Amino acid sequence: MNKMIRIGICGYGNLGKGVEKACVQAKDMELCAIFTRRNPQDLKVESNTPVYSIEAIESFKDKIDVMVLCGGSATDLPQQTPKLAKWFNVVDSFDTHADIPNHYANVNDVALKNKTVAVISTGWDPGLFSLNRILMEAILPEGKDYTFWGKGVSQGHSDAIRRIPGVLDARQYTIPKEEALKLVRSGKEPALSVRDKHLRDCYVVLKDDADEKSVEQAIKTMPNYFADYDTFVHFISQEELNKNHRGIPHGGFVIRTGKTSDGTKHKIEFQLDLDSNPEFTGSVMIAYARACYRLFLEKSYGCKTVFDIAPKYLSFMEYSSLLKHIL
Repeated sequence: MNKMIRIGICGYGNLGKGVEKACVQAKDMELCAIFTRRNPQDLKVESNTPVYSIEAIESFKDKIDVMVLCGGSATDLPQQTPKLAKWFNVVDSFDTHADIPNHYANVNDVALKNKTVAVISTGWDPGLFSLNRILMEAILPEGKDYTFWGKGVSQGHSDAIRRIPGVLDARQYTIPKEEALKLVRSGKEPALSVRDKHLRDCYVVLKDDADEKSVEQAIKTMPNYFADYDTFVHFISQEELNKNHRGIPHGGFVIRTGKTSDGTKHKIEFQLDLDSNPEFTGSVMIAYARACYRLFLEKSYGCKTVFDIAPKYLSFMEYSSLLKHIL
């Protein structure tokens, strides 16, 4: 494929900046435009890419090959992905696991009608961890898998807290419980609830007129995010947040233990240790943007997930090179 893939970024928060970095590194891509809800003149971007109001996005219908959507899963992507799939091939990182089937159905309907390709729920979980879970289960059907996240900052959960009335800023850390990790790695295949496996640590900066108890209650009872976990809320100043919680590290483990015959046990483990969650997630999204465009050229329209996309579509290398150097 000789043509440079024209990329647009919708949303320029932490994830948008991560996608920007990844796109600049991609040998076969050109970052053409960044779209924002803020005043475009106020936005300073690292790559000197032109910045436009999100209100002008439809006018770029024939100028962008893949639009990478960098909004939050709580309120942005459920509306943005199906809307923009009318005009563009799109990639998103929708990560509300319980709502993925509904999101898939909504986006698939639009993409099929408009002959576009929409790749949803990319990143590392959902995304790379999802791939490992399906591979592990296929290889060790007699077994059990476990997913642990952290210790690290969850962008989606932090964003969900920031959208609560009265919250000025926030960071949320997901932390695996060590006793649960030890049990799983021992091969005992324990039955663990989400509460058994993780705790959630929240650092919150309040607006001047906000009520601590109301905000804490809103966080701890939020479905899909905090209600099912041991959740701890710490109210701190903006200065303390900026000083002690500036980075956005993350990571985690997918572990499956199983047996292939009586007394013959196996363990598969996939681990990520990330200095920057958004930069790594952005790199995954750019790889799937490449796949998205290739599927579009093949007229394989509709909504796709990591389960649908062969690894060869992710690489900038020719297939012959993959056979020679990677396989």
